[in-house]
Amino acid sequence: MKKEFVQFRCSVYEKKLLRIKARKSGLSISEYCRRAAFDDRIVERMTDEQIEAYKLLVKYQRNFKLITNMFRKRNPRLAEETAQLAKEIRQHFLNFKK
Repeated sequence: MKKEFVQFRCSVYEKKLLRIKARKSGLSISEYCRRAAFDDRIVERMTDEQIEAYKLLVKYQRNFKLITNMFRKRNPRLAEETAQLAKEIRQHFLNFKK
């Protein structure tokens, strides 16, 4: 249980910046400062636009994988290119998780 009280000085601008960053990560200012002080991982919450982009990337990656499977025997070169594109898309949406 947290019982101790700690204060520190900062400028008005720094306080506003702390408040904005804490809100983006879904934390209180005190929890944000605590995690920053102990080098804990602070993850910014995804916006609705980012979630939609993530869903779109997942959909595109799946579609390119299906195209790859469809053209594997008929046109191996096209299948290879679509497989590479699906791999690149997968790398991009894995970066969302980090």
